[in-house]
Amino acid sequence: MIKIVAADYVNDHEIRLRFSDDSSGTVDFRPFLDAGTPMTEPLRDPAFFRSFYLELGALAWPNGFDLSAESLQRRLDVAA
Repeated sequence: MIKIVAADYVNDHEIRLRFSDDSSGTVDFRPFLDAGTPMTEPLRDPAFFRSFYLELGALAWPNGFDLSAESLQRRLDVAA
């Protein structure tokens, strides 16, 4: 099972991720913001967006929104 082992804020709504298989890349989270769901709306606030943390290998925010390593790594594959 792949996990996120490091996450660093890049700018605006981008986070650079490193995974347990040594792959890495930058994810643009604007598509999540464009969805406008109750869970993603708080991410529009730059300070809240930067409050992300890693929890059990996933990327998470204080409001309970989280994304699995697998789903984020697939986004990198699509963008590549």
